[in-house]
Amino acid sequence: LGLLGPNGAGKTTTINVLSTLLRPDSGSARVAGLDVVDDAERVRQHIALTGQFAALDEVLTGRENLRLFGRLRGLDRGAARSKADELLERFSLSDAGDRPVSTYSGGMRRRLDLAASLVVPASVLFLDEPTTGLDPRSRTELWDVVRDLRRDGLTIVLTTQYLEEADQLAERIVVIDTGDVVASGTPDELKAMTGGHSVVVIPLDPADGRALGNALSPVGDTNVDERTGAVTLLDTAAPQLPEVVRIVDSTKLEISDLSLRRPTLDEVFLQLTDHSTEAPTAVSADPVGTERSVS
Repeated sequence: LGLLGPNGAGKTTTINVLSTLLRPDSGSARVAGLDVVDDAERVRQHIALTGQFAALDEVLTGRENLRLFGRLRGLDRGAARSKADELLERFSLSDAGDRPVSTYSGGMRRRLDLAASLVVPASVLFLDEPTTGLDPRSRTELWDVVRDLRRDGLTIVLTTQYLEEADQLAERIVVIDTGDVVASGTPDELKAMTGGHSVVVIPLDPADGRALGNALSPVGDTNVDERTGAVTLLDTAAPQLPEVVRIVDSTKLEISDLSLRRPTLDEVFLQLTDHSTEAPTAVSADPVGTERSVS
């Protein structure tokens, strides 16, 4: 489950409530069938949490950190050693296991922090912006780890500022804004909310953009980029693409690219959280319940 929203929307507050770190002002929440207030201790036995900042001791080695977390979670010495070795192997950190964490890269620290949260079995994992600050390679490596955990049957709740990350990882997405759920559904369902596809035609000569836009105007609303000459046909159905190709061919203008583009999660996000217009009505393709406000 991807949890999206602008800064201050309530993402981290929601995670803190669900992980029993913060008591809600009102309302109720259940994790693994347990109330987060009345059954907080039992909830903590079912969950794991990786926060925005790695909770690691940089003086200790990676292996020592994992053994420490194992002992703090109630494992005996032998079990803690065995679990540390297993997690280092699983998270591709075996070669660095005996190095101080202070020598780790940002991606290695995040993987070790995630491993530390899993020293004892959990059924729900909360990831609060786990890839913030990582380079693209490290981010991709962490995505692979998250996919493996999901395939193992772990329920994952992910908050992120990267819309591509939610699109890649989340089976369902909830968008919140100022503490309220404004939309929920699969990534494809949310993208469908912004309208149809767009056709983008880029002329070889930017000066031909205006003429190309005029020629394509009978097909639908057009937008011409004055700098590149790119013509965008908005909310275009896929069956109209042959007609677009026919018109472009009839103009005898040379083009460098023609593509059919689906809406992106970025466009959905901006539309749902745009405070310069009237606030959008809450939309759900798969309702998350009647209590939709996050306190």
